[in-house]
Amino acid sequence: MQRPRINIVWFKRDLRLSDHLPLQQAIEAGLPILLLFCFEPSCMAHVDSSNRHWRFAWQGIEVLEQSLARMGIPLFWVHAEALETFQTLLQYAEIQSVYAYQETGNALSYARDQHMTAFFQKQRINWLEYPSGGVIRGLKHRNHWEQYWLSQMNAPLVHPDWAQLQVFVPPPDLLARLRAQPLPSQLYQNFPDFQPGGTHNAWRYLHSFLHSRHRQYFKQISKPAAARHSCSRISPYLTWGNISMRELWQATRHALNAGGDRYNLEQFGSRLFWHCHFIQKFESECRMEFENLNRGFDTLEKPVRPDWVQAWENGYTGFPLIDACMRCVNATGYLNFRMRAMLVSFLTHHLWQPWQQGVHHLARQFLDYEPGIHYPQFQMQAGTSGVNTIRIYNPVKQGQEHDPTGEFIRKWLPELAPLPTAHLHEPWKLSALEQKWLGWELGKQYPQPIVNLEQRATHAREVLWKWKKNESVKQENSRILKTHTKRKSENETLIMGDPAVQTGIFPAKKQK
Repeated sequence: MQRPRINIVWFKRDLRLSDHLPLQQAIEAGLPILLLFCFEPSCMAHVDSSNRHWRFAWQGIEVLEQSLARMGIPLFWVHAEALETFQTLLQYAEIQSVYAYQETGNALSYARDQHMTAFFQKQRINWLEYPSGGVIRGLKHRNHWEQYWLSQMNAPLVHPDWAQLQVFVPPPDLLARLRAQPLPSQLYQNFPDFQPGGTHNAWRYLHSFLHSRHRQYFKQISKPAAARHSCSRISPYLTWGNISMRELWQATRHALNAGGDRYNLEQFGSRLFWHCHFIQKFESECRMEFENLNRGFDTLEKPVRPDWVQAWENGYTGFPLIDACMRCVNATGYLNFRMRAMLVSFLTHHLWQPWQQGVHHLARQFLDYEPGIHYPQFQMQAGTSGVNTIRIYNPVKQGQEHDPTGEFIRKWLPELAPLPTAHLHEPWKLSALEQKWLGWELGKQYPQPIVNLEQRATHAREVLWKWKKNESVKQENSRILKTHTKRKSENETLIMGDPAVQTGIFPAKKQK
């Protein structure tokens, strides 16, 4: 029996049906199409992976299945490695072309794509990959990248013509072979403390943000409790492609033109630009998943203390805001940016631990874990990027400024509920008599601080600023700036400057 000739659209982190160029191109090619998603066991078991990520992906798959079913179109999802899946598919069909978006993932997904490239070439299968989110593969410098990114964001949305789609329906025995190993049961369970996946939820969060929640965006962006409502919360949907960056960008522009708060939407828009900037940075130098971006820091010694790392991971360091933030993100998958930066700063500066000791733990906790943002940001906060200023966050000061009433700390550290607000951020300052009056004992209900905050901050600050003066660090900084910033010219600013200014993201209103 002759095998049918088909094309395949391979969904990776692009779980949507709108503004989807590979899907449109596959439909226009005219052959029957198989829509494919692979739950790859190797990716699911990787050190940066958690069931929370794949549950979110599964929820996105369910939404796609439901949407496609209304048009009589099946979605073929499997629980198998990509190579195994395509080898099996070739027994049932002659694959002409595979359409997909480029993925800026971790080293594992990159190696997978290299193996698939070799496999497709050997099988004489066309693999057509398309850029995603304004990120350019193989980019060596940033000259004109801003203009390219803006042109991509302002380009018309891509609307696949479903009336032209021809469907390839895989036989039941093929489906059974590739779903022989069941998915983890947690993927099917509902965890109400986590954001739900899927395109409809992406648009639900976005509409509520653009309609009203954005008006408190910049005022509350640094507050760990209030930020949960005033920030967009759109990042996990970008990670899994439930919404495209172009859709998000254009919806934001539309909201501004419709009377949204200009200042807050400009601030939000600048962060959309930065989102892609960091992914482009990782795409251009992906070794930062494992190595210091600035090699001048390679000889900086930081002895590993597993007991300190474990206390940090579990939220038992003795510093209330640190512990509340960690317990919060462990339980919900979300934490606002400033608090994320503070956790990294505390690990790498106050505890003086190598950034590699904590980078995978937080990757597993963040529901919106995006390798292209995670590794550059982690190193920036750890100080090993070299070109950024050294940020050493004081968790006591951060708590007093951003959680002054202790609302956030009390929610996640109920053992501190009996303490008066004046001592909530520094419980170690309570006298033995005060503790007795409260019926509360430091070291029993809540741990003693594992380090001296002031001494450790002073040590880190002195060492790191001295290290930045090393000739090897300076030479690396020159290389990094040349690679990851645009060439500075008259009336231009470096890409590491204010993105809202440098891109002209939202042009000023014309004066009447």
